Amino acid sequence: MSKQFDVVVIGGGPGGYIAAIRAAQLGFSTACIDAWTNDKGGPAPGGTCTNVGCIPSKALLQSSEHYEHAGHAFADHGISVSGLELDVAKMLKRKDTIVKQNNDGIIYLFKKNKVTFFHGHGSFVKAADAGYEIKVAGKTEETITGKHIVVATGSNARALPGAAFDEELILSNDGALKIGTVPKKLGVIGAGVIGLEMGSVWRRCGAEVTVLEALPTFLGAVDEQIAKEAHKLFVKQGLSINLGVKIGEIVKGASDVTVNYTDDKGAEHKAVFDKLIISIGRTPNTNGLNAEAVGLALDERGFIAVDGDCKTNLPNVWAVGDVVRGPMLAHKAEEEGVAVAERIAGQHGHVNFNTIPWVIYTSPEIAWVGRTEQQLKADGVAYKAGTFPFMANGRARALGDTSGMVKFLADATTDEILGVHIVGPMASELISEAVVAMEFRASAEDIARICHAHPSLSEATKEAALAVDKRSLNF
Repeated sequence: MSKQFDVVVIGGGPGGYIAAIRAAQLGFSTACIDAWTNDKGGPAPGGTCTNVGCIPSKALLQSSEHYEHAGHAFADHGISVSGLELDVAKMLKRKDTIVKQNNDGIIYLFKKNKVTFFHGHGSFVKAADAGYEIKVAGKTEETITGKHIVVATGSNARALPGAAFDEELILSNDGALKIGTVPKKLGVIGAGVIGLEMGSVWRRCGAEVTVLEALPTFLGAVDEQIAKEAHKLFVKQGLSINLGVKIGEIVKGASDVTVNYTDDKGAEHKAVFDKLIISIGRTPNTNGLNAEAVGLALDERGFIAVDGDCKTNLPNVWAVGDVVRGPMLAHKAEEEGVAVAERIAGQHGHVNFNTIPWVIYTSPEIAWVGRTEQQLKADGVAYKAGTFPFMANGRARALGDTSGMVKFLADATTDEILGVHIVGPMASELISEAVVAMEFRASAEDIARICHAHPSLSEATKEAALAVDKRSLNF
């Protein structure tokens, strides 16, 4: 007889492991199945985020930023550096250590919360009287049964037709995190989060980076004013960003990759790169789930079809994270995981898509929450805007990073905050205040009236809120 659980979670990424822990906290017997494996064949829970996404990319971004500061910015602080060298192997080893620490941390949390962990690939077998039978294919194969099933199988990098990933010359986010030596010339197709972050890492390390983006505008989902500022700063740093590009044939050689493309003016180009990163989005990971065995409905793009509560078409089967509609963000998956566990318990789990923050961890960082100015205009919403530049912020001057600004958008009548957009130092941390404010439907005046520590970067947030009423104090 198979082992029986109240809740079985398929996938141990941010949505999955968090759902499992919250379900266990609520008193359910819970199992989590995850197939990620480390280089020694052991379990590596945490999904794309922990293994080849959020965590390792931030480690490399930090290392490369230190290297660039040592080579360029330290002199301004009176610090002389001679004989500066970059040990890429050690940088990658540090990244791998941080990943393993996160993997081990999740396993510890499972034990702490009494979640039964299965290392292997989970897939549906059939509906059963006690719920659903799930096959776990690992070193050994076994079947378990769950009354409730939560699918959190994440997503995979999307490949370009005719340019399959080999993770040696043509790279997904996985291969981009494992480049063993700094390439002389690096190509990046796609100017999204992954492309800009990975392009920034290797540019700082010394690569000549060319970004090829099909869309005619830079960071189209970002507030236009913020995107233009970011574009200007990235180009100044040395990133070559080409917009409105049409990619043609990609030819892989013995040690390089040739990309044929047409620019926004119709001129044809041929670029040869040592490495090529392709970051054109991600696809839901539903292959191998055996959804057809139980009649689990997928939409035309392969996403699991769910309602507003993450319920699928099957009773007691739920899905969260990248495998369902909505932004492919780790923290969105976590919130859905918690909400589903609480809904299973009869509670009212809550996820507000309007207050999910977005972050690009470049330097400067870009972060935003809520609607952009162009969205408000398109929707015919009357609004007020206020901006404040970091060049007028004392802490930013002391840090030596005065690039960018904070921008507030508020309802013209009620003053309710409709969106906050930041490009600049530590934007990823500063955006949290805006998320809290919007979740409680605060006004710009509320933020303007709150005392912020001096000197701090957060004062720029207060000043931008003051600027909505045209009364900023330091600019």
